Amino acid sequence: MTKCITCGDDLHPERAFKYDYCMKPECQAKNLKGLAMVAVGVNKSAEQYLLLDEDTKADLARGKYHDQRRGTFGQPGSAPGQPGTARPAAPARADAAPASATPPRPARAQPIPAAPRQPRLPGTASQRRLAVLYNQQGLRPDEIARKLGLSRYDVTQIILAAKSPRRS
Repeated sequence: MTKCITCGDDLHPERAFKYDYCMKPECQAKNLKGLAMVAVGVNKSAEQYLLLDEDTKADLARGKYHDQRRGTFGQPGSAPGQPGTARPAAPARADAAPASATPPRPARAQPIPAAPRQPRLPGTASQRRLAVLYNQQGLRPDEIARKLGLSRYDVTQIILAAKSPRRS
């Protein structure tokens, strides 16, 4: 008869077929190992959960489980309300005058032309980011609106603003 590796008690033959420890809580706490699982979105109805073993890792690397709900591959763009990537500063021009040779300011300052106003998007920055993420996962605007406590119109405006090219 097989013995438990922790306490030394006899194991039931059916248990010994698969495990080398008994059902006592202290033996299970010491020997039980969790399983690594991965959620794979392969269609609209539900996610599929798979055991993350070497075969599944290889399948993921090959792109077998492409989420059909996503319109793009790779990293998603920044959500509305998130700062984009900073552009590097322009290099100094060789023909530019040195900083000490700047002309004096006129007595009356020129008015600065107002920048075109961007329409204010509804919701908080967090709600806007979540709305875009939920949309990328395939949720409809009415489902997103229910989750975030916004109107369907507001969610639609957020999604459209995220998809439109930004003008600078």
